[in-house]
Amino acid sequence: MLNQLRLDHANMARMLHVLQLKHKALVKGERPNFQLMREVVDYILSYMDSFAGPLEQICVERLRKEAPEHTPLTEKMAEEYRQLKPRLKQLSNDVDMILMDNVLPMDTFASDLKAYLEAHRAYLRQEREELFPLMDEHFSDADMEALKQSLPADAQPSLERLQLAYPELYAELRGAEVPNV
Repeated sequence: MLNQLRLDHANMARMLHVLQLKHKALVKGERPNFQLMREVVDYILSYMDSFAGPLEQICVERLRKEAPEHTPLTEKMAEEYRQLKPRLKQLSNDVDMILMDNVLPMDTFASDLKAYLEAHRAYLRQEREELFPLMDEHFSDADMEALKQSLPADAQPSLERLQLAYPELYAELRGAEVPNV
């Protein structure tokens, strides 16, 4: 299970890297592929709802029991993760506006995108450096199996689904390195 979480972490880092490349294009005054950005944002929002949100809650509850001294950290991380979603939804709305050829100041959009990327990368870093080691230390194999079983049945995201639903994004991700977040 922890290996699956690390793989999901690496895939999310790739997603953020794709958005980072589009941000760089914006900063250079170029027009990035907004349709691809739409696919990335949709995928991340779907992932947050179907997998990461439930997983986060399960981890916080399990660590509250197993390592109560770390409750402030896990609750802080859960809150930071929840705060990512409204930022991402705003970016989603902004991308929709751009795709419908509505006027939107690109400097504001670029700034919002940068702020989101920084916040999400900071969360991933904290997850890798603090949460995963806590889980490794305090979760038994039985805990990991219980964690896996308690996830919604459709929570396991798959590259096959990604490939079918978001072919352009999948193609870009296949070539993306795993950035060190």
